[in-house]
Amino acid sequence: MEGKPIIAGNWKMHKTTNEGSAFAMSVQNILVDIKNVSVVFSPPFIGLFELEVESPFFKAAQNCHWEDHGAFTGEISTSMIKSCGAEFVIIGHSERRQYFGDSNKWINKKIKSVIAEELNPIFCIGETLDERESGKTEERLRNQIVKGLDGLKDLNKIVIAYEPVWAIGTGKTANNLQIREAHSYIKKVIKELYPSIQDIQVLYGGSVKPSNAGELICVPHVDGFLIGGASLDVDSFSSIVQIVEDIQENK
Repeated sequence: MEGKPIIAGNWKMHKTTNEGSAFAMSVQNILVDIKNVSVVFSPPFIGLFELEVESPFFKAAQNCHWEDHGAFTGEISTSMIKSCGAEFVIIGHSERRQYFGDSNKWINKKIKSVIAEELNPIFCIGETLDERESGKTEERLRNQIVKGLDGLKDLNKIVIAYEPVWAIGTGKTANNLQIREAHSYIKKVIKELYPSIQDIQVLYGGSVKPSNAGELICVPHVDGFLIGGASLDVDSFSSIVQIVEDIQENK
């Protein structure tokens, strides 16, 4: 998994258990020869246990609670997620921040819990359109990184996903320069906070689809994708993975 581009599909609140299982099986059958890409399915919690995958395919939860157990109705702990065979947990997605009140403090607690369970956080950060237009993108990204990673000694298991909020599910995509600058800045901040780190994988998310995947994966500092809408269709998702695989194969 290390060093390979990661293509992660965030299904959000879509697909029943049976639909998810059939979807994952279809994708794996299409992509049977994949060697240079790690593919991550992120179903709703109910789909984690039934979803059957083998490397280079993996499972991710879309969220977690930071406590291992307790009176937290409706929540899921990282040990429960691990017991379903998942290896990743998406933390801090903009929809969690916007609709469910996930603060930087909560996100920090969740990341620590995920790492303590020896799982891999996919830590989401990104700016709103107002922040982008007012020149506050870097300030927003730095704030989310510093507070989200507060107290962590190393980043061995962490993957970062840059998702400009204004490009999620809107059909809009940040242009190549915007993406390159954001990813470069994220890696610069990480290097400042963790001077010994060699590199960290930063995924791009924001209306990624087969028609732009080849161009986007070639943008410097883009190490994969976190995909929403296009991850719900077998052909679209498989095509994106295959595009990235072919580019890696020909490097």
